[in-house]
Amino acid sequence: MASKKHTTENANVAKKKKKITKRQQQKRKLIIFGIEIVCLLVLLGLLYVWSLWSKIEVDTGFDNSEAGINEDLDKETLETLEGYTNIALFGLDNRSQGEYDHGQSDVIMIASINNKTKEVRLVSVYRDTYLSIGDGKFSKANSAYARGGAKQAVQMLNANLDLDITEYACVDWAAVTEAIDALGGVEIEITDEEVRHINSYLWEIDEVLGTSTEYLTKGGKQVLTGTQATTYARIRKTAGADFKRTSRQRIVLEAMLNKAKTANLSTLLNICNAVFDDISTSLTLDEIIALVKDVQKYNIGTTTGFPFEMTGSQLSGAGDAIVPIGLEDDVAQLHEYLFDTKDYKPSKTVQAISNAIIQKTGVTEGTPSYNVDSFNDTAGQSGTVFKDPEDTEKED
Repeated sequence: MASKKHTTENANVAKKKKKITKRQQQKRKLIIFGIEIVCLLVLLGLLYVWSLWSKIEVDTGFDNSEAGINEDLDKETLETLEGYTNIALFGLDNRSQGEYDHGQSDVIMIASINNKTKEVRLVSVYRDTYLSIGDGKFSKANSAYARGGAKQAVQMLNANLDLDITEYACVDWAAVTEAIDALGGVEIEITDEEVRHINSYLWEIDEVLGTSTEYLTKGGKQVLTGTQATTYARIRKTAGADFKRTSRQRIVLEAMLNKAKTANLSTLLNICNAVFDDISTSLTLDEIIALVKDVQKYNIGTTTGFPFEMTGSQLSGAGDAIVPIGLEDDVAQLHEYLFDTKDYKPSKTVQAISNAIIQKTGVTEGTPSYNVDSFNDTAGQSGTVFKDPEDTEKED
């Protein structure tokens, strides 16, 4: 009996061990299956990102040696610039989609990102600013792109402003319109006068993009579609002309950033899918991923237009242009604005360009300057009717 009982117990133990072994095998299979699924998802994700990336027109031939960074920048300036990522943004007013080899860059913007704080400072370089555009020639800033594409436009910015821009992104109407639509539109406060101008020029973008956009019926704060917001950013036939137009461009850009910061992954991927084939850039996939992963941390701290001191003049070969009143002083002010550099002394290259502008235009220190202060800082603004800081304090 004892022997029989012992045999039964051994059989039960063996069964239990067999069950445990079976469970362990099943568990291992589930783990392996889970790992396979995760690996598959990662692979599919990478393939999807790569498929999006393959749509972008990447300028693989653009490198630091072609950026035209002034060779006489001092060591202290170079060390300061290393703490920032400076990217040139160009918006082309082409009547065709996806063509970036030529065209007037009606939007010339510098986005300077503080690498530590992620604060973004935006500077619109007025397109008609009389500057050195390369090859010993002087003309309007936007003609640099028309002559030599993004490469020459970046060189123009670096040479005139003592910057170290090595990356750029170019967009056309289609890219901006599709990105805004993918975000679900952007909320902008528009005036009745702006409504009239938007409705007058919607047809132009509709014709190029093959869209059909409803007219706006009233002013006030409202969600604009991609076509409506893009048309809004092109308005310059109001008081303030191009100075106010650059304000609108920065307002739209900030509205897009704020919307992107609250968007889910699906929306962000939709944006990528919509606009990647309408972008030309020097940024690599790794660089774009590095920027996108911090999108929620970015904050536009302040914005402005450049030059700070300027006047208008009719110039031979350039037409109606904006002339800096002492480019050297403006560049010193720009470095303080962007990088908090006190008493910045521009390079000899910038000093030479500044002197050449004086000789070619006759515009010297003491010339009355345009007052565009009310159009400069658009950070936190939802439209061009800017609130007085004192009024804001009263509301609070």
